[in-house]
Amino acid sequence: MSVIIAIDFGEKRTGIAITDPLKIIASSLTTIQTNLVIDYLIEFTSKNDVEKFVIGSPKQRDNSESSVEFKILGFIKKLKNSIPEISIDRYDERYTSVIAKKIIIESGIKKNKRKNKYLVDSISATVLLQSYLERKKNKK
Repeated sequence: MSVIIAIDFGEKRTGIAITDPLKIIASSLTTIQTNLVIDYLIEFTSKNDVEKFVIGSPKQRDNSESSVEFKILGFIKKLKNSIPEISIDRYDERYTSVIAKKIIIESGIKKNKRKNKYLVDSISATVLLQSYLERKKNKK
């Protein structure tokens, strides 16, 4: 059975999350340096059945595009060229970092570990993917 991968693109680090094979639950996979993401995904998809990538679409409060959107579009172009057989969906990622930070605080993680930006990026990708799954489930 295939899985869905979510990508929370960042200029320095990118969070990656994955679904279970039934596509019910999203889990953190990793956070890696952005310049290594495509190579990581090429290797991952060669060993795993991936149905699609969900890539965050950062919007401002007024629904305008974020300043990082141009870089995300460049990343998407490289990803499509590298792994053309896997489809890509975009999903509004507004507030995923805020929600991720709140989850970390509520989980009781100590303050010094809460500053770990890799953790925030990983959880942000998980929040993005879980939200995507719930939206798809509610549309049925």
